[in-house]
Amino acid sequence: MAIRYERDAEGVVTLTMDMSGSANVMNAEYQEAMGAVVDRLEAERDEIAGVVLTSAKKTFFAGGDLNLLVSVTPENSAEVLAGVSDVKAQLRRLEKLGRPVVAAIAGAALGGGLEIALACHHRVVLDDDRIKLGLPEVTLGLLPGGGGVTRMVRMLGLQAALPLLMEGKQLRPKRALEAGFVDELASSKEDLLAKARAWIAANPEPVQPWDRKGHAVPGFRAFDPQSYGVLAAAPAVLHKRTRGAFPAPEKILAAAVEGALVDFDTALVVEDRYFLELVSGQVAKNMIGTFWFQLGEIAAGGSRPSGVERTSVARVGVLGAGMMGAGIAEVTARAGIPVVLKDVTLEAARRGAGENPGITPTDSDADLAGCDLVIEAVFEDRELKNRVLADAGSAALDGAVIASNTSTLPITGLAGAVADPERFIGLHFFSPVPKMRLVEIIRGERTSDETLARAFDYVLKIGKTPIVVNDSRGFYTSRTFGAYVTEAIAMVGEGVAPALVENVAKRAGMAVGPLAVSDEVTLTLQLRIRDQAVADGGTGAGGAGVRVVEELVAEGRTGKSGGAGFYEYPEGGRKFLWPGLARYGRADAGVTERDVEDRLLFAQTLESVRCLDEGVLTSVRDANVGSVLGFGFAPWSGGTLQFANAYGLAAFVERADYLADTYGERFRPPSSLRERAKSGEDYR
Repeated sequence: MAIRYERDAEGVVTLTMDMSGSANVMNAEYQEAMGAVVDRLEAERDEIAGVVLTSAKKTFFAGGDLNLLVSVTPENSAEVLAGVSDVKAQLRRLEKLGRPVVAAIAGAALGGGLEIALACHHRVVLDDDRIKLGLPEVTLGLLPGGGGVTRMVRMLGLQAALPLLMEGKQLRPKRALEAGFVDELASSKEDLLAKARAWIAANPEPVQPWDRKGHAVPGFRAFDPQSYGVLAAAPAVLHKRTRGAFPAPEKILAAAVEGALVDFDTALVVEDRYFLELVSGQVAKNMIGTFWFQLGEIAAGGSRPSGVERTSVARVGVLGAGMMGAGIAEVTARAGIPVVLKDVTLEAARRGAGENPGITPTDSDADLAGCDLVIEAVFEDRELKNRVLADAGSAALDGAVIASNTSTLPITGLAGAVADPERFIGLHFFSPVPKMRLVEIIRGERTSDETLARAFDYVLKIGKTPIVVNDSRGFYTSRTFGAYVTEAIAMVGEGVAPALVENVAKRAGMAVGPLAVSDEVTLTLQLRIRDQAVADGGTGAGGAGVRVVEELVAEGRTGKSGGAGFYEYPEGGRKFLWPGLARYGRADAGVTERDVEDRLLFAQTLESVRCLDEGVLTSVRDANVGSVLGFGFAPWSGGTLQFANAYGLAAFVERADYLADTYGERFRPPSSLRERAKSGEDYR
């Protein structure tokens, strides 16, 4: 049975959720089973002392059925709304049973799982840091549609509930207890059930706070001027964070505030309507497709070579104790893997290691003995990399995987520095390493399946998301990110106001404005990459954008680390765009805001298409996930290739042709894209 019903001699009913499949999910099976259970509880109420709701799965409850939710359209929305309303009505009947209902949670309770728990009168959670609790629907473009907004607001108050709802925070048990939506912690599964039963015995006739006469949302009174401060500030704070590009946080805010102004059952209806708006919209489909299904495929090893046994890295050597090397060492040690961090001097290595006991600083290659993975993280200079790679490869364990953290230099060329190119691979981390979730794994021409699999396993072990690409200059992420930055700087060179470029980029959903991020990575790095490309036989980039960068660098404006770039960095103050950029401005630049936005987004998407055509990318999922997690492509879009899908490929081609005719051939759609548009085949 999907929900087992067991009543003991004391009249306590234990409901054990055990649906078909690996997890409990809020689908038709759940809806039917919970409906039958609530019917039986109501029929046997006089014989029942209380109810304990628990799970037979590793998780308490996994949430909504996303396969169902992603198929919702305006045409079938009425049917979906009826189903959502029925699920909420079942939970409403459960909390008004007139008998104590306790959620005994021994695994993750996220989304719909926490909503079920919130409908119980009491929540006891196993004190295990592997357990997460929260309402993360906003990260998939949705709002909690099973009563989560309404109950969380009434339980905690608007001010405390809104961050949990609008940011989708997932809390460990102790933090959830402190936040106030968990009531008790248990030391073991036996203690969990004992505490649940004890609470039932002590509270024979509980009533939810919101069902008590005179209940008010904590800290909020309708039409009370003292409550207006939160209401007035919240939209402005939200818009500053999202720039209006993400509908879900806005709908959550609206549902929370409007729901607080009416009675509980009316608030549930308000929640329904906003949920339906989101679930039938394109943004939710974009985000669910990428951040649930495609990200899940990657985590399950979708890009990992099949037939190769899983491995565990025993000891990692990191070459270079600068910002990148120190970050790689930190995340590796945090995952429980011993690290040797090497730099030219022991002092520099110690500085990079900090106080982390899992990191051994050194200035000697000899200390790399025993390392079965070595990662080079020195400057983007081929000769330097070749030298340190050769020395480290000789000192490390026989059979060790040797990797480079290069962001642009072709891996096949660097592989010549090591004795066995089959054991050489690229591991491109992103800065700041502890915060950035992506690692781009680059396969050289001679990299073996075993080496790729070992690298993939290591990336998962340290809690990062791996995408796998084939070798080329700039690989996937640096090429596509470079298109974003180059296009932005080109517009500045054409006379477009820098502030317009930055603000339009952020309004479009990009994580950071292109001029700000240029300063972060330094303008000198852009020139160094261009010079290395020329040295390797390429032509390098030219045009108005490069002219601007060259002029700024010539004036000593090298980026944030140099104290000045596109922005000024006053000591103790907020950065601001350098007024001197006004010299590039032209009143007749003639680039509309829409064209600015499309040039930025289309440049990245078209570069992704080229990477796919050239075989640099081997899957659409790696393109989408890599673009968002690696260089901050607008998350609402689901990634670069999903952006084209959602735009409509035929319309995308038409718009790209306009941009090519107006601004240059770099926007001309490849023939592969035109063929897809004609056939109606999306990027899947």
